[in-house]
Amino acid sequence: MSAVFVWIETFHGKALNSSWEALGAGKLIAGKLGVPVTALVFGANASAVAAEAGTYGADKALVCEDATLTDFRLEPYAALLSHLVKTHQPKAVLAIGTSRGRELLSASAADTDSGLITEATSLEVLADGSIKVMRPVYAGKILSEAIGSGAGVQYLALRGRAFKPNDVNPGAKAEITTAPPALAEVDIATKIERFDEETGTVNLTDAAIIVSGGRAMANNPKEAPAGVPDATIWKAQDGFSNTLKPLADVLGAAVGASRAAVDAGYIPYAHQVGQTGKTVAPDLYVACGISGAIQHQAGMRTSKVIVAINKDAEAPIFKLARYGLVGDLYQIVPALTAELKKRLGK
Repeated sequence: MSAVFVWIETFHGKALNSSWEALGAGKLIAGKLGVPVTALVFGANASAVAAEAGTYGADKALVCEDATLTDFRLEPYAALLSHLVKTHQPKAVLAIGTSRGRELLSASAADTDSGLITEATSLEVLADGSIKVMRPVYAGKILSEAIGSGAGVQYLALRGRAFKPNDVNPGAKAEITTAPPALAEVDIATKIERFDEETGTVNLTDAAIIVSGGRAMANNPKEAPAGVPDATIWKAQDGFSNTLKPLADVLGAAVGASRAAVDAGYIPYAHQVGQTGKTVAPDLYVACGISGAIQHQAGMRTSKVIVAINKDAEAPIFKLARYGLVGDLYQIVPALTAELKKRLGK
């Protein structure tokens, strides 16, 4: 029987939370097509992750815990995925469009002479079994429809936070089948010597709420201490730390930034949202002192609720925002933080 395959991305033997979003989308498609949804889990602890996938709605799971798959390497992962696709002929193969997800799906799609659609934000199964996809194009200015052929296997890379995970059912179980690896270690050119963990970074992609600052963070009314090499940079950095961060803490949010703020040295690149930074889709995006250039909009326009705080009433960000506050962020944000603390009891 055919199925819908969903690749569950893992790291150090644990599933990425965003993979459950892909499983939710896969379950939706599988239900329309009348086929089971099968989780694909490769690498360390795959059987345990597959069991967890069952609680998130997977009907079946194909797992491989071979040592060649302990760490992600394109060659063994793509070879195994392509082999499974050729063997089982699923209707579709889904994954969240992380850098690894896009790389894996594109390689396997090429191996199997199949089509790949990326950045999917909604899916619809048509009467002939083909899948219609909505995806943003031209830096998110418009939405485009793309339709995969109903005859072949359709690979779909999904935009993060565009789909909801299934509700967890602790008693649900997936039928787990073990698959052998497709490549032996001697056939794999890439070798991984070690991982160097980054510290102090932020996970903007998975954040449900983001508070971002722009170039206007430099308009901090505080005076820079004597002897500071660059008073403008100090003011902006102080604004991020002592004005935006308290608001983010109250909301349980991550702190983001525009490219202008990053390029000026106000905050590290890990916080950058936009065409050359992170693409995000939080439930709430608060843009403070960000004008809303098209490059920034490309990275956050799919946010569910956008709040804009800016002195310039004509700033482009207000065209995207559901709520807009015209005024000085250094007056509005502290007042907003204080009021939220009262209402949330913090």
